[in-house]
Amino acid sequence: MKKLFALLLSATMALSLVACSSSTTTESTTTTTTTTTEAATTEAVEATGIAASDIKIGAILVHDENSGYDLAHIEGIEAACANLGIDLSQVTFKYNIPEDETCYDTAADLADAGCDIIFSDSYGHQTYMQQAASEFADVTFVACTGDTAATSGLSNLHNIFPYTYESRYVSGIVAGMKLAELMDAGTVTDPKIGYVGAYPYAEVVSGYTAFLLGIQSIVPEAYMEVQFTNSWFDLVAEGECANALIATGCVIIGQHADSTGAPSAVQAAYDAGTVVYSVGYNIDMTAVAPDAALTSAQNVWAVLYQATLETLMSGEAVPADYACGIADGATAISALGASCADGSQEAADAAFAAIADGSLQVFDTTTFTVGGEEVTSAMALDTDGDWVNDSAEAIYDGAFHESVHRSAPYFALGIDGITLLTSEA
Repeated sequence: MKKLFALLLSATMALSLVACSSSTTTESTTTTTTTTTEAATTEAVEATGIAASDIKIGAILVHDENSGYDLAHIEGIEAACANLGIDLSQVTFKYNIPEDETCYDTAADLADAGCDIIFSDSYGHQTYMQQAASEFADVTFVACTGDTAATSGLSNLHNIFPYTYESRYVSGIVAGMKLAELMDAGTVTDPKIGYVGAYPYAEVVSGYTAFLLGIQSIVPEAYMEVQFTNSWFDLVAEGECANALIATGCVIIGQHADSTGAPSAVQAAYDAGTVVYSVGYNIDMTAVAPDAALTSAQNVWAVLYQATLETLMSGEAVPADYACGIADGATAISALGASCADGSQEAADAAFAAIADGSLQVFDTTTFTVGGEEVTSAMALDTDGDWVNDSAEAIYDGAFHESVHRSAPYFALGIDGITLLTSEA
């Protein structure tokens, strides 16, 4: 019935959106402004809230538990529900939903089934989540890794994202400690790093840049080559990219891709006698790379899911954008592998502590250059849809401030020391 009712209301909703101003985020990324219409809706929700025993949750996943990224989301939702006293029977997971009209159909079906809140976990889902949000005004839609909620004019569309760049940087410190050990021993003379990236999106650029900066905080002369797969999950392509990077002399391979393809390839090369190590993403990769895996950058999605669900259940307004990091327990690295250098855990712990208390800025502008020059200005937001950021200064107080003007990453600078082998960011 909801789907049919939504079709009848769609024209009315389209007209009403013209009168709605956009939600905006402050530097805390947790505060939004609302219009009179939105405020009235919020007041109605505040008067009722949703009990833990009554809430119904939908989760749209681009893959399934075989993808480390999707598994992190599944486990995050499960942990958040356990902490809030929500039975998992109240959660409907939809697996292997592609980034096309199927996502809208799935979101509409979940709304029809009575879900109060629907999450999606992939950037490409966002357009279809927004379409559904415009038609189901009484349902809360949350596009994880999305970036249009604040400008959509929809009070029921939201974006959440962790400060992934923090865990990337700290995993880079672990890699840097290993690289320094290898160079001190004379085993490695060329500090060349490889990185398997999914797409040349800001989310990926932000991550691999933070990773290299972490490495360079230990080995300043380190440099990186990046190979893209143009897919979020492709075991074969990720393995092939890792092998190609190893063939060019890369001694540590990082990744922003969702499978175990790269770590598995690194372990195979290690077993064949090549000096090479892996830094993974999402999950502990020691199961597939017991000797080669150093650590993995991780997002603790349970923190963001729980905060969002708590806000909705309390009857408070869910912010358009929500982002948090190590200070709230939302970023981490996996347990260190057996091949890590001595002192790696202490170095990682110190870095996380410094990031949490603000004494360490990951994108300190004195630590990198673009075209040989220190960067003094960079915009965070694209206001006209041309894929070029044109508003909201991101650089101030000596650093590029990521995920402040919106939750999703917007660092897209091509810093010196990084070469893109197959695409341009």
